[in-house]
Amino acid sequence: MSKFSEELELLLRSRYSLIYIATLEEERIELTIKQSAKQQGNRPVYIWDFVEGYQEGNPNDLGFGCRNPLQALEFVEKLADSSPAIFILRDFHRFLDDLAISRKLRNLARRLKSQPKNIILLSPQVVIPPDLSEVLTVLEFPLPDRLEIQAEVQRLLAATGYSGEVSQLDEMVRSFQGLSIERIRRILAKAIATHGEIRLDDVDLILEEKRQTIRQTQILDFYPAQENISDIGGLDNLKDWLLRRGGAFSEQARQYGLPYPRGLLLVGIQGTGKSLTAKAIAHHWHLPLLRLDVGRLFGGLVGESESRTRQMIQLSEALAPCVLWIDEIDKAFSGMNSQGDAGTANRVFGTFITWLAEKTSPVFVVATANNIQSLPPEILRKGRFDEIFFVGLPFQEERQAIFEVHLSKLRPHGIKNYDFNRLAYETPDFSGAEIEQILIEAMHIGFSQNRDFTTEDILEAASQIVPLARTAQEQIQFLQQWAAAGKARLASRNSNLSPRFQGEDFKV
Repeated sequence: MSKFSEELELLLRSRYSLIYIATLEEERIELTIKQSAKQQGNRPVYIWDFVEGYQEGNPNDLGFGCRNPLQALEFVEKLADSSPAIFILRDFHRFLDDLAISRKLRNLARRLKSQPKNIILLSPQVVIPPDLSEVLTVLEFPLPDRLEIQAEVQRLLAATGYSGEVSQLDEMVRSFQGLSIERIRRILAKAIATHGEIRLDDVDLILEEKRQTIRQTQILDFYPAQENISDIGGLDNLKDWLLRRGGAFSEQARQYGLPYPRGLLLVGIQGTGKSLTAKAIAHHWHLPLLRLDVGRLFGGLVGESESRTRQMIQLSEALAPCVLWIDEIDKAFSGMNSQGDAGTANRVFGTFITWLAEKTSPVFVVATANNIQSLPPEILRKGRFDEIFFVGLPFQEERQAIFEVHLSKLRPHGIKNYDFNRLAYETPDFSGAEIEQILIEAMHIGFSQNRDFTTEDILEAASQIVPLARTAQEQIQFLQQWAAAGKARLASRNSNLSPRFQGEDFKV
C-alpha cells in the first residue's frame, strides 16, 4: 500500500468529513479511493460532476444534482445517518466562492462528524477560500511511483507479447518517472502505432512528452543537451567525480543503499566550461535537462513569487529524475538585503535553499556562479550540494585538450595540420570560451583569403583578443584566493592557483 493510500484510509477512519485532493489524474485517484473504500468494509462510492450529476450508486439517484452543486451536497443528507458512504465531487473548486455552497459545506462538516460519511472534493489545483480553510483537509495525490509505472509497463508489454531484459525495463521505468499513468499510456500507444510494438529504447517519445509538460509553464525550459563528457577539455577531477555517479539513479543503486546525488555548485571564471558541464551531465546520464531562469520566479503580485517557486519545485520533482540547471545563481540572489521588494527575494531564497537541503527526489541541481561574493553564505553550507567545485582558467595541457576538442569537430580530417603544443603554449590566461572565439576569428581570416585556416591564423587571432583574465584581475584573484583557502574542490588535477595563496586563511 502506498503512503498516500495509508494517509487517505486513516482520514476516512478518523471521520474527516471534508477532504480536498489536488490532482490532474482523475481516473487514477477515483480508482485509489474505491480501493480504500473497499478496505473500509465495501463502503458505497457516489461520484458527481456538474454535467451528469451523480453517476454511481443507487440507480434511482442517477443524474441527481445535474448542473446544481448545491443539490449535490443536499444529496448527502438524503442518506440515513448510519449509512456509510464516500462522495466524490469532481471540479468542485469552481463553486467554493458561492456563499450557499460555502455555508452548506461548513454545515455538513459539523453534521458528518458523527456519521460514517466523507465528502472528497477533486480539483486540478489547490484553490480554497479563507472561510473553508479550517474545515477542508488537503491532500496532494502524487504521480505514480516506480512500482506503479513498472506494473503498467509490464502489463502493456505482456499484451504485445514482449519479454525484455530487466535492466532495460528498469531504464524505461526510470525514464517514465514524472509522468502520469495517462501520459505513459499515450506514449506506449504512440510507440505501438509507430513501430507496431513497444521498444524499450523509445526514450525520445518519453522526453517529448516531458517537453509537453514543461511547455505548459513559463518558469522552466526544456534544454536539449547533446554535449558529451568528452567535449569538456580538462577538468579531470570534476569529470571523474561525475563518471563515478553515472549509475546513481538506477534501482540497483537504491538497493545498494545509495541516496540520490543532490547536486553541484560550479564556481569560477566566465567561459571556463561550467554551463557546458551542466549539459554534458544530463546527456551522459540520459536525463532531461531543465534550465531555470531565476528571474522568472519573481512576479509583480503579492505572493506570486513564492507561488512560482513552489511550482518550480513541484514541476522539477514531477519530472524527476532530471538535471535542474541554474545558470549564474549569484546574479539571481545578489543584494537580497535590500528592502525594496518587501522581503520577497529573501522568502524565495529561503524556500529554495530549504528544498535543496531537504529534498529526497532525484533532482540533480547544477548551479553555476561567477561572483562568489554575491552569493549568500547559506548556500555554501554543507548539505545544500554534494560538492562545490572551483573551475579555474585552463592550464597548458588543458588548453591543448580544448583546442583538440574544437578542431576535431571543425577539421576532423585535417587535425594533424595544427601544432597543438604551440597553440596551448602561446595562449596563457585564455578560457575555453575565448579559445573557441579565437578559432572562429581564425576561420574568418582563412575564409576571407579563400583558403583553410592555419596555426598561424589562430595565433594571429589570439593576439587580437584580450582575455578576461587580464581585464578582471581583481575578481579572478579573489576567486583564486577563495579556492586556495580550501573553500571548494579543484575541478582540475593541476591548478593555476598562485603558490602564495596556498593554505592562506581566507573567508567569504
